Amino acid sequence: MQTLTPPCSSPLNYLNRARHSVIQVGPTRFSVKCGYSFESASFSQGFGASRADWQSSCAILASKVVSQQEDSPAGAVNGHKAAVTDLNLVPVKVDGHIKKPLTISDLSPAPMHGSQLRVAYQGVPGAYSEAAAGKAYPNGEAIPCDQFEVAFQAVELWIADRAVLPVENSLGGSIHRNYDLLLRHRLHIVGEVQLPVHHCLLALPGVRKEFLTRVISHPQALAQCEHSLTKLGLNVAREAVDDTAGAAEFVAANNLRDTAAIASARAAELYGMQVLADGIQDDPSNVTRFVMLAREPIIPRTDRPFKTSIVFAHDQGTSVLFKVLSAFAFRNISLTKIESRPHRSRPIRVVDDESEGTAKHFEYLFYIDFEASMAEVRAQNALAEVQEFTSFLRVLGSYPMDMTPWIPSSPCPGEN
Repeated sequence: MQTLTPPCSSPLNYLNRARHSVIQVGPTRFSVKCGYSFESASFSQGFGASRADWQSSCAILASKVVSQQEDSPAGAVNGHKAAVTDLNLVPVKVDGHIKKPLTISDLSPAPMHGSQLRVAYQGVPGAYSEAAAGKAYPNGEAIPCDQFEVAFQAVELWIADRAVLPVENSLGGSIHRNYDLLLRHRLHIVGEVQLPVHHCLLALPGVRKEFLTRVISHPQALAQCEHSLTKLGLNVAREAVDDTAGAAEFVAANNLRDTAAIASARAAELYGMQVLADGIQDDPSNVTRFVMLAREPIIPRTDRPFKTSIVFAHDQGTSVLFKVLSAFAFRNISLTKIESRPHRSRPIRVVDDESEGTAKHFEYLFYIDFEASMAEVRAQNALAEVQEFTSFLRVLGSYPMDMTPWIPSSPCPGEN
């Protein structure tokens, strides 16, 4: 857990604190506190003599962490002494085949470092997450993962350099699973990207919509297209699957001529399907927000709009939440999100009162996004005040806001 100290004037000081808790024990020796154990390393020119020294130390610690996990399938870091030799980390299509998503058993070894950034996302090729990864890192190599947690682990084990994962949708709300994983893992948010969602109705070539008996897709995609499906005159069963592109892949792989899928136009291209109707989302302002994750934080700046994400907990009732919010309001810092999640380690708090009896309350963690950079003194002062009222506080990241304009999709379904 990251512990905040009094406000600092330099963003470099914040960056050093955000990486690890560092305890100085001598002019040429230090200890790095990681999530698993304490390790030591020596530098000939003192702590932080060069970025290469720091990265070498991180690689050594990462390899030791992996070796300590007896139940982990990862055998090594950076491709040494691998237990699994084929990860299929290749372009989307090789010899006509689409690469499979990573699974937990694939998390060993990592490919050797190169100039191309490797970006993990959840889903199969053609997923909206892949499009978000392409928008965030246009020249990167997209690595599909079958679960959100696998994407986190791929970055931690150096299989990928970044992960791009959804955290909220303008219609469906927050993706709670990823908020929980942000707290469980030690990755840092280094950016965000907002992606308009453009749904299409896909079927095998030659299939007409009147022959369809069911439509499959992700549950949110089905809900977001409910009215449009009715307008198309489709009296079909709706069935939920894990993801949108996976639905298209399933229909194509099993040659299901009575089944359609709701997915992206790219999924239709990848899996050889036709678009029966384009832009079938009920709301044209359907946007999903993704965050970009990395092993190390970026240096916060003040020359462009920044956003900072934090998570905190408290033990003294709802009045503390008011004080926390006041710390931002008094400094004219705008909040863009506040989300509460039950505290899993302490879900219930018992309050004894002789006059009122015994009451039971849920313990909560609060996630907050606010529009300010950690390089700004007002943000540092706000978090220093917040720390006084909380039992736990962690900065998840301070990163540039996505300011790219976007044009809402037109909800005008029509038959091709």
